[in-house]
Amino acid sequence: MADPVRVPRVLCIAGTDPSGGAGLLADTKAVTALGGYAMGVVTAVTVQNTRGVYDVHAVPVDTVIAQLDAVADDVQIDAVKIGMLGEATLVRAVGDWLRRRRPPHIVLDPVMVATTGGRLATDEAASMLRELVPIVDLVTPNVPELGVLCGLDTAQDIEGIVGQAELVHEQTGSAVLATTGDLLDGSAEDVLVESEGRRRTTRRLPFVRVDTPHTHGTGCSLSSAMATARVGADDWRSAYARVRPWMDGALQGGLSLGVGQGSGPLDHNWFLHR
Repeated sequence: MADPVRVPRVLCIAGTDPSGGAGLLADTKAVTALGGYAMGVVTAVTVQNTRGVYDVHAVPVDTVIAQLDAVADDVQIDAVKIGMLGEATLVRAVGDWLRRRRPPHIVLDPVMVATTGGRLATDEAASMLRELVPIVDLVTPNVPELGVLCGLDTAQDIEGIVGQAELVHEQTGSAVLATTGDLLDGSAEDVLVESEGRRRTTRRLPFVRVDTPHTHGTGCSLSSAMATARVGADDWRSAYARVRPWMDGALQGGLSLGVGQGSGPLDHNWFLHR
């Protein structure tokens, strides 16, 4: 019997954010906060801050795959978080790499648009992300991303979110954690759909909404935290139960962090600042 993993080794695949609130820097902060060891493969260099995304420079596909192989050839990977891929050719190449390497606990944050509104994926890449979902173990869309993944209009209420999350799960077999922080009806429930064998379970997971404009990097942070917490956990529900209190604290802490003049970041290390 293998020894239990003491420190989860989590590989994050994403773009950069020089302001530190999203992308790989948010990923590494979230992994570290949840007790993991973060590794990072750069897919794109962005020009952005808390006020917007001004430019995106894609890293060549061959270079991205070379980074992935360099890590996998040397380090045991316990979980993978996938964020910004940006280009359809990169989505396809990362999918091929995942099939070849088959790492455990793959989490996909289907990044299409930044919190500040900037596009982070071409239309073709956004469409290709739907083909990547069956390869991963968990996908963590927000409300608009969920609609794209199932080919429907954006849901307007929690019942619509439940239906769309169940549809994505049925179509792909991947567990779905649909986040509802941007749902206009004010719902404060995330939706988790997962299966054990042939039995599907849909859970509506209530949380206390934090009234904050500082949500830069929330999707990146949540998905990285989920990948880390899943190592050693029995299921995605158990991982979420650990991640949600940390996420709430990070959102609350962001109110007093004082970074940037726009939609600021979370305080990933809020528990050190109390």
